[in-house]
Amino acid sequence: MSDIKKVVLAYSGGLDTSVILKWLREAYDCEVITFTADLGQGEDLEPARRKAEMFGVEQIFIEDLRETFVRDYVFPMFRANALYEGVYLLGTSIARPLIAKRQIEIARETGADAVCHGATGKGNDQVRFELAYYALNPDIEVIAPWREWDLNSRAKLIEFAEKHQIPIAKDKRGEAPFSVDANLLHISAEGKVLEDPWVAAEEYVYSRSVSPQDAPDTPTMVEIGFERGDAAAIDGQALSPAALLTRLNELGGANGIGRLDLVENRFVGMKSRGIYETPGGTVLLAAHRAMESITLDRGAAHLKDEIMPRYAELIYNGFWFSPEREMLQALIDRSQENVTGTVRLKLYKGNVMVEGRKSPHSLYSEAHVTFEEDTVYDQRDAQGFIKLNALRLRLLGRRRD
Repeated sequence: MSDIKKVVLAYSGGLDTSVILKWLREAYDCEVITFTADLGQGEDLEPARRKAEMFGVEQIFIEDLRETFVRDYVFPMFRANALYEGVYLLGTSIARPLIAKRQIEIARETGADAVCHGATGKGNDQVRFELAYYALNPDIEVIAPWREWDLNSRAKLIEFAEKHQIPIAKDKRGEAPFSVDANLLHISAEGKVLEDPWVAAEEYVYSRSVSPQDAPDTPTMVEIGFERGDAAAIDGQALSPAALLTRLNELGGANGIGRLDLVENRFVGMKSRGIYETPGGTVLLAAHRAMESITLDRGAAHLKDEIMPRYAELIYNGFWFSPEREMLQALIDRSQENVTGTVRLKLYKGNVMVEGRKSPHSLYSEAHVTFEEDTVYDQRDAQGFIKLNALRLRLLGRRRD
């Protein structure tokens, strides 16, 4: 083992990171600093503090980063309408760079010479954490226990925990039914009972949304106000980024919105099946695209759609702090200068339906689009337009003849 004196551990207080905390001390004989981020996962984080104190940790960082998370990470991503492989709203992916950034900052503040995460050697998160670490501190030492130790099963983790008197939640004593990751944008479930992609997920897997079949029979109407591409108000009430997403989660979840059963391609090469719930994000995406539909020029809108898959893939693969993501972000943010106005939505049994949109910067012209008589558009102009666009097709057709 390298000569590590002090390490900042991304710590949840669960079985895995509690075992890691003890293992770090044994394997590296170093001081461990714990960092727990409140990203809106909906859990009381004080038990994590008490457990760290029980382990004798002297420096414990527990920080509420919900507003930073939504304002500086979720909202910029939603300006791009980012979807990985066409459907995934990147709820796990977008949280990792913020956690990693704060870990590096704490390492600098405390004089730590290493950081540690609890991601496994099979998944995407190890890549996301470590690319962010190295981008922000090229010389940092990174410890990834799942790639180093021999505790390669749940049974071995529990055996280690019992040997060292590490408290284990009762539901972790057997094989956990599935693994969960949560933050204010989404909650995901993977593994165990969900590993066979042919077997439908049971209703107990879902925790942030009612089943669409059980959602209210009366639709919910909601108006979302936008300012320069970011949602800023619900039903006329201005809200902070985190408060706004929290409210959209409540509205979306109550109407059975945002469920996704996905088989995705991990960056490391394998396919995995996950169950995702992103109620507020699903509503927000529909609203944002509706707002753009009347405020973005066709060329700008189509260019955004062309670069979106590349942008989404960069986030999914962990390149949030890369120059290419930042370059794309600058282009996307430039497009949002006039994406201001209000969208009216109907939420009903798993569906988000756009019912209206208005903007002081709207490019929609009733005078031009009307089927009635007008004085602004000469329909005869279309003849030359069509003939010029058809010229090459006519030449090709004559050659075939």
